[in-house]
Amino acid sequence: MDSRTVGGSVTALWMQQIGPEASAGQLVVSEQERAWAAGLTASRSQQYLASRGWMRSCLAALHAASPLAVPLNAPPGAPPQLLDQWGYVSLSHCADACLLGWSQQPIGVDLERADRKLHAAAALMRRFFTESEQSELTALEGEQLRQQVLDRWLVKEAAIKWQQGSLAQDLCFWEVSSTFCGALHRGLNLKVAAQLRSQGEWRFGVVVAEKRFLQDCLLCTA
Repeated sequence: MDSRTVGGSVTALWMQQIGPEASAGQLVVSEQERAWAAGLTASRSQQYLASRGWMRSCLAALHAASPLAVPLNAPPGAPPQLLDQWGYVSLSHCADACLLGWSQQPIGVDLERADRKLHAAAALMRRFFTESEQSELTALEGEQLRQQVLDRWLVKEAAIKWQQGSLAQDLCFWEVSSTFCGALHRGLNLKVAAQLRSQGEWRFGVVVAEKRFLQDCLLCTA
């Protein structure tokens, strides 16, 4: 898929299931990425190279370019970035899958298994959710509460990635709307549009500043 042919407001997503020992296979990575990988443990290095090679493959297909032509800067442990005019990316991992989001404006994504256990859902709600959110959820319990907390958490984490903020400092300030279509940072008065989606055994949140960038949000194959 070529971004020049799909319209200016497209946001693209890719999801890949991963095992405990992800393999880079025939995927292409840069010399800098190989150098970064050399400083990691063997298993972490393998996973790192596999994810960066996969990212390059996805973005190369999007831009009709070769993988090494993609100006990706994605050192270990840091949010991935693209050079100007190539758009914005966000990456999320869970236990057995990873999600890549791309848009022409800043984007944040967060991925979890849909069946993730939250044994302390009520405690998480009381500690990290705003008073308004807590008032909406206070009557819920069991599976209903777990699902609501998980979905709001997905949007909150995606919003923090969009913001390039800190989980420790910003989580308590992001308030997710009851419809899950947006969120507001109560401290900085930042507003974002949001979307929750399911794919197989996984659930993910996508956040951008303008709703129109979610209207044609595509789940692609690399």
